[in-house]
Amino acid sequence: MKSGKFFVLFVLAVVVMILVSTSTVWAHFGLIIPSDDIVSKSDDKRINLQIKFIHPFEGQYMNMERPKAVGVMVDGKRDDLLPVLKRKMVKGFSTWEAAYRIKGPGDHIFFVEPEPYWEPAEESFIIHYTKVIVNALGREEGWDDEVGLKTEITPLTRPYGLWAGNVFQGIVKVNGKPVPYAEVEVEYYNEEGKIKPPADPYITQVVKADANGVFTYAMPKAGWWGFAALSTADFKLKHEGKEYPVEIGAVLWVKTREMR
Repeated sequence: MKSGKFFVLFVLAVVVMILVSTSTVWAHFGLIIPSDDIVSKSDDKRINLQIKFIHPFEGQYMNMERPKAVGVMVDGKRDDLLPVLKRKMVKGFSTWEAAYRIKGPGDHIFFVEPEPYWEPAEESFIIHYTKVIVNALGREEGWDDEVGLKTEITPLTRPYGLWAGNVFQGIVKVNGKPVPYAEVEVEYYNEEGKIKPPADPYITQVVKADANGVFTYAMPKAGWWGFAALSTADFKLKHEGKEYPVEIGAVLWVKTREMR
């Protein structure tokens, strides 16, 4: 009888380990999604931003503390959006929202620097510096400007006005310098959960940058696509008195539409 109970407990433990190990392969993404990526003269000038920490394809959330920085950069000038940041609970997890009114023409680079996220399964911290670009009122200038984050993706392809099937290119940078052969994870924001992958490798696409830090990816479907270039930080952070490595991610979101 005892051996039977031990066997059942052993099987349950194995199942739990499998579930935990499976969950750790899901890619983390910082997410900042605007209500519109192109604002024309006849459109509402108010932009609503969703800010989350999520597995975008599976729709699994992580709790996100109040970010260190949220802002928008236009023509090299920053505007702090922390004062208008509001918490929103989704599926029991903390996410954030912010509203911004477009004041003039030009490309608007919205960005987020989160608090470090402790990931016990990986025994490391995660910091995803996240950006999205919104074009406003017909002036297409500034989309390739750098915000000056610890790590970021500088677009080589204009990051709006993209059709499904278009190729996107960007340069991965850390401390302002290109990262040769950087690994870039790519995921579709499967917001409604309608897309069912035939196998796990379809969830997170992976490409590598070339010797100059340039990566290329063709987006096969309309919707929001996230690019996350991951590096190990040159600093460590403490958790319960012990130092752990920090994964820093340069994340950029772009939207594609179907050609009709």
